[in-house]
Amino acid sequence: MKTLKLGIAGLGHVGCGLVDLVQRQENLRLPGQVEITGVTARNRSRNRPVETNSYRWFDDAAKLAADESVDVFVELIGGSDGPAKVAVETAIKSGKSVVTANKALIAMHGQALAELAREHGVDLLFEAAVAGGVPIVRVLRDSLAGVEINRVTGILNGTCNFLLSEMLDTGKSYETVLAEAQRLGFAEADPTLDVSGMDAAHKAAILAAIAFSADLDFSKVSVSGVDGVELLDLDLADRLGLRIKLIAEGKIAGEGVVCRVEPFALPKSHPLARINGSLNTVRVEGEPLGAVTLTGPGAGPGPTASAVMGDVAKLFNPIARPAFGHAEHHARRKFVVAEANETSAYFVRVKLMDKAGSLAELTEALAEAGVSIDKLLQDSSDDDGAAPIAIMTHLCSRTAISNARERLQSLASNVGTPQIMAIEASSE
Repeated sequence: MKTLKLGIAGLGHVGCGLVDLVQRQENLRLPGQVEITGVTARNRSRNRPVETNSYRWFDDAAKLAADESVDVFVELIGGSDGPAKVAVETAIKSGKSVVTANKALIAMHGQALAELAREHGVDLLFEAAVAGGVPIVRVLRDSLAGVEINRVTGILNGTCNFLLSEMLDTGKSYETVLAEAQRLGFAEADPTLDVSGMDAAHKAAILAAIAFSADLDFSKVSVSGVDGVELLDLDLADRLGLRIKLIAEGKIAGEGVVCRVEPFALPKSHPLARINGSLNTVRVEGEPLGAVTLTGPGAGPGPTASAVMGDVAKLFNPIARPAFGHAEHHARRKFVVAEANETSAYFVRVKLMDKAGSLAELTEALAEAGVSIDKLLQDSSDDDGAAPIAIMTHLCSRTAISNARERLQSLASNVGTPQIMAIEASSE
């Protein structure tokens, strides 16, 4: 029976989860034996939930990556640069396959690392970098190789999805629910990476590169988070039959690929609108498949460690597969910025001073920008005398809605910052 010898860099929650799986591998369906021959982490003396003292300790991740006793280097350090990047490059140059859960590293340097792995004839696997226990990387790269994919959308950050779901369900403010999420472990002490949309953007870029045979260029990814979404927005959208979700999107646009992460307003009947709590979901659309949706736990030591072990299992029969599934004969696309004439319907929320003529000024400003109203909902004024108004527009261009935003912001009766989100087309 073949034995794979692992060097594990990073012994946080996921690293310890992987060690636990190795220590009880007799309960798994692996094609051979897995052995840990070396480990490294920032703090050797830290108290951990699994026994690691019996493994050879390395103070330097790059030295572990280069050590002759290691067959597969598992990088769980995190971060797009620094020790993680150096160690992965070292492992590849040493002729070792690499398994990583590091989405930032792959999003920022995946293209170069994939090329390096190809040059040295080794595998670079990163299933655990996207959506945790949802095997979407493998599905896109391998199972759907016979599908001409035109769009990938998903909910790729459980923290943001929990925040938006819980706010709507409980009527609590963003700040209150965020504090609860931190207490429950759904959000980090510093939640910036999650709530800014950056975490989901790293994942979206990776999926788009695989799905569309595109050269990953994170600088072209548009990113907006949930930290500006108010309970008022969720309530008004709900009354218009919509759910607000942080959506990651990759799609074909002409000869290029548009990739973005931003809050969308989805019809309640849409499959992604029904995903609540901390789950992750990815929807793939293409021909001749139609559409398929995968849902599961997107984070946590269990799901992520299982995804890492799944990649390790593939390396019992290494074939130096292209990291992003791009063979040399494939036509390659480029990441591009969305064109100004791209069209969508939009959800618009404004607050206007409750006085004569305010609504007329609003509709006139939209008309002057080339935006027409499909539905309008006006709520009672608040304690400050500002009346919330929610609008669903007809289809209009990005240029038109951008002009509308500027006009609304400059209205004398406007209070605060208008909220504008694209409305996802119904999937029914």
